[in-house]
Amino acid sequence: MSDRVMIVAEPRTVTGKKVNQLRRQGVVPGVVYGQSEPFNIQMSVKELRRALRVTGTTQLVTLDVEGKEYTVLAREIQQHITRRDLLHIDFMEVDMAATIKSEAELVAIGESTAMEIGDGIDGMVTLAIYSVEIECLPDALISQIEVDISAIETPGDTIHVRDIPVPDGVTILTDPDTLVARFAVSRADLDEEEEEGVEEGLEIGDAESVEVISRGREEDTE
Repeated sequence: MSDRVMIVAEPRTVTGKKVNQLRRQGVVPGVVYGQSEPFNIQMSVKELRRALRVTGTTQLVTLDVEGKEYTVLAREIQQHITRRDLLHIDFMEVDMAATIKSEAELVAIGESTAMEIGDGIDGMVTLAIYSVEIECLPDALISQIEVDISAIETPGDTIHVRDIPVPDGVTILTDPDTLVARFAVSRADLDEEEEEGVEEGLEIGDAESVEVISRGREEDTE
C-alpha cells in the first residue's frame, strides 16, 4: 500500500553487550523473523519513534533494508523501565496470503442513557476490557474496534464480545462471552444498606486501565 509507513534500516553485525554502543549513538538494534532465517538490523531511534507513534504494534510497516523491502509488524518493543529509551525491537515479516493474529484496541463511542439508577446514585459506563485478539489477512488488519455504549440503556444492560460488529474478513478470537462494557457505580455513592440493595448483576467499582504496547515472542534476541 502506498500510504504504508516505511522504516529504513541497515544490516547489523554488532551483537551482545556491544549493542549498548549503538544505543549511545542513537541507533536501535532489532531483528526480523517470520518468513526466512532471522537477521539482525539497526535503525535510527528518531525514525523508529516517529514510525511507532503511527503504527504501534497493530499496523503493517514497510521495512527497507539496503533497498530490499519487507512487510512487517512490530511484535516486541523493549524499553528502559524508567527512561523509556527504546532498547530493542522485533519485527515479524508477514505472508500477505496467510492470516495473522493481532490485538485490536476497543474504543467506546456514543453515549449511554443509563447514567442514574435512582435515589441520587449516579454511575457511568466503563469498559471491562480494552482490547481483543483478532485474526485476518494482513491487508484487512485493523488497529481499533468501536464499541457503541449507547446500547446500554439501563443499569442492567451489558455488552459482550459477541455483540461487537467487525469488518468483513476480521474474526475476533477472544471468547464471545467475555464482558466488554457495563454500568458501574462508585462504592463511595452507596451506604451499607444501599450497597446490599443494588440489583443483582450490577457491577460496582472502577475498571482497571491496562495499556498494551507490544506483543512479544517467548525468546529475546539481541
